[in-house]
Amino acid sequence: MRKFGQILLRDICIKDLENYYDLYHPSRKFHQFNGPYYEKSTEEELRDYVEELRTKLDDGQSGAFGNKKLIVDELSGDLIGQVNWYWKSVETLWMEIGIVIFNEQYWGKGMGYKGLSLWIDELFESRPELVRLGLSTWSGNLRMMALAEKLGFTKEAVYRKARIVNGEYFDSISYGILREEWNVDTLST
Repeated sequence: MRKFGQILLRDICIKDLENYYDLYHPSRKFHQFNGPYYEKSTEEELRDYVEELRTKLDDGQSGAFGNKKLIVDELSGDLIGQVNWYWKSVETLWMEIGIVIFNEQYWGKGMGYKGLSLWIDELFESRPELVRLGLSTWSGNLRMMALAEKLGFTKEAVYRKARIVNGEYFDSISYGILREEWNVDTLST
């Protein structure tokens, strides 16, 4: 279990499920920033997903949360958000990562920086074959763009007018960081 101060990454467990449902609910404000151009899950789809997680956890399945981990405040036990990964190109060992801070009480407190720092460190350490990590966002998510740059990611591509949010066009922006560029000392700040 990795920690940055009192913030840690961990797998989901049964006691988290109701809180997770409430924090990930389609009505939550974070959906306005976290890929608002994609179709959102309905309440029923989210409930089904949570029940699927419950079944897997009840059955003792390891890795029930798949390619995700929760960001948790160790002292309070509060769920703050989650991180994830997926292969952009397994052939070139290029993984794409993401983060969402779904608990608005933790917005503006550096949780994205701490959570993503932990995640990047964990992925590079646990997967020595990884060459690079990518992160994509949209030009309306100024906080995510600033976070990527603060973490040392390089802006590698801008796809102009590639996203539509509330009838307005925005750019899609891709960032990347190579293994040798990652500064593990980030975790000591």
